[in-house]
Amino acid sequence: MGVPARHCTVVPCGVAVDRFTPHGPAAPRGEFPHRLLQIGRLVPRKGAAVSIAALARVPDAELLVVGGPPPDRLDDDPEVRRLRDAARAAGVADRVRFTGGVGADEVPALLRSADVVLCPADYEPFGIVPLEAMGCGTPVVASAVGGQLDTVADPGTGRLVPPGDPEALAGAVNALLADPAQRAACAAAGRRRVLDRYGWDRVAAATEDVYRDVLARRPAAATVTGAA
Repeated sequence: MGVPARHCTVVPCGVAVDRFTPHGPAAPRGEFPHRLLQIGRLVPRKGAAVSIAALARVPDAELLVVGGPPPDRLDDDPEVRRLRDAARAAGVADRVRFTGGVGADEVPALLRSADVVLCPADYEPFGIVPLEAMGCGTPVVASAVGGQLDTVADPGTGRLVPPGDPEALAGAVNALLADPAQRAACAAAGRRRVLDRYGWDRVAAATEDVYRDVLARRPAAATVTGAA
């Protein structure tokens, strides 16, 4: 757009670091040794179909898809039906579970319950789910698009893979599942990154700094005095 970089300042979104924390209850797990979790709106660009295709290459794991309509309306949702068809075609229908929409207070426990959180969107303006997962100490495998290029530090806090590539997604997930020490390292690094860069106190301070900088560059307002 022709705007000089020196005239632009980016302040990221934040995350509630006291709510999205590694310490707290975790949601119950299923019968499979590993859990993969995808959470967010159920729209095609979020890439749940990519996660389902990748699951066919990740043995001994379940995929929990969180989001969408209320649980009692899942069967009527066109996107849920499309994804269930994809799961059946991939031979993983028994390992994919849709929860429907959940309350905000349930999200941290769900994130803590996962071995890896998947964020395979085709496009993501910022990517708040990776931050929430990292705040909870859960490694993230995300598509290398949009804001996720900033939020997810590869290889420190997780992995970035090309969008729309189930094989690459599965490869990154399998490598993490095979290496508990690496998952633990990503978990610790993700929590540190969130605390260092994305806590609301830091976001608020950075926003205030921008306003102060803009005001400091403006000419002082003229003061007119004189008899009434």
